[in-house]
Amino acid sequence: MEISASTRLLAVIGDPVEHSLSPAMHNAAFRALGIDAVYVALRCPATALPALLSACAAVGAAGNVTVPHKEAAERCLTRKTDLCARVGACNTFWSEQGTLVGDNTDVAGVLASLKQLGADGADRWLVIGTGGAARAIAVAAAQARAELQVLSRDAARAQTFAAWATSRGAQARAARGALETDVAINTTPLGLREGDPLPLEPAKAPRLRAALDLVYAAGETRWVRTLRTAGVAAQDGREMLLQQGVAAFGRFFPEAQAPTEVMRAALARELRR
Repeated sequence: MEISASTRLLAVIGDPVEHSLSPAMHNAAFRALGIDAVYVALRCPATALPALLSACAAVGAAGNVTVPHKEAAERCLTRKTDLCARVGACNTFWSEQGTLVGDNTDVAGVLASLKQLGADGADRWLVIGTGGAARAIAVAAAQARAELQVLSRDAARAQTFAAWATSRGAQARAARGALETDVAINTTPLGLREGDPLPLEPAKAPRLRAALDLVYAAGETRWVRTLRTAGVAAQDGREMLLQQGVAAFGRFFPEAQAPTEVMRAALARELRR
């Protein structure tokens, strides 16, 4: 890949961000299509986010936003899609004539991943966490007409999030007592390190039949491996990353068709290392 003065800059912004496979996925797509662009990872503290996004808009850069900045990024946008406004979190941004524009492609990624698991018709979902990614889960649940339970270490945060999700059309409540759920979705960073505690012990959700971990890792996360051993269909966040990335690619390059299989193969290569 040659970088010149005309090369377009794209980036994933987060903190931490070193683990992100978005650069490998998108750079593979650029090479396959002969697009003069480069995608990098930028670690950014919360205090610097508005200035960084403003600079991106000024120079015509685009990209994605990951943990923990999705909600803050939505507040920095000059213009946003209806879905981005409804979710209240931005994971995809670009600029139009110096104006910062944003969308949320996580909703599409979640629904596609659950469909692959055979769980898109499930009636009861459990979302673990209450951050920006959890907001996309809530809106996806509303679209799927699924009942949503919210699990957080902070009971008050769970209540507040459930009230917000209800305002977005979801049938939501804070999880309490026995967890009667068909699908569990982890939106927390638990699992980025092998020694992290499990987001949810299988024994606490005896009716669980499918699970999606938005964290991804080589060899899959310990939570996914544990759930599979317990007989639960589970996958980590690689398909979610792919599907939201394909949707984001269409925002960055609306005239091009995202090379989905090239992007999938790039993720697979990185996760084998």
